[in-house]
Amino acid sequence: MAGSMAADAPRSVRRERTGWYGWVVFAGTMMLMLGSFHAVAGLVALFKDEYFLVGKNGLVVNVDYTTWGWVHIVFGVLVAAAGVALYVGATWARVVAVGVALLSALLNIAFLSAYPVWSAIMIALDILVIYAVTAHGAEGSEDFVS
Repeated sequence: MAGSMAADAPRSVRRERTGWYGWVVFAGTMMLMLGSFHAVAGLVALFKDEYFLVGKNGLVVNVDYTTWGWVHIVFGVLVAAAGVALYVGATWARVVAVGVALLSALLNIAFLSAYPVWSAIMIALDILVIYAVTAHGAEGSEDFVS
């Protein structure tokens, strides 16, 4: 009787990872880098706000650079944490990663007038992360084995 119950129990199917898994690793790495970049931009905004091209009145969102600095630092930590979660393979991390990358792109659009080249590069990296996670994110989940 016990043997038949074990045979009737559903088995979890674990699939082998393919070469597309590299995109998930890429997305996690990019998110760690993006988080670091946000933190650096935040520290610059806190300690040397005259570094940026426009004053606080020239920003899309009219707040001082101290506020921008803290927003960038806190958001940088969130982005980096989402990147670590992608490495771990948590399924929820894919949804969080896409949301955080989308918010990162929006944050950089708002910061575009202060540092246009830097913000444009960050937006491009955010788009790559969103592509990597949405197109190939399942490769990094717990259902796959090495």
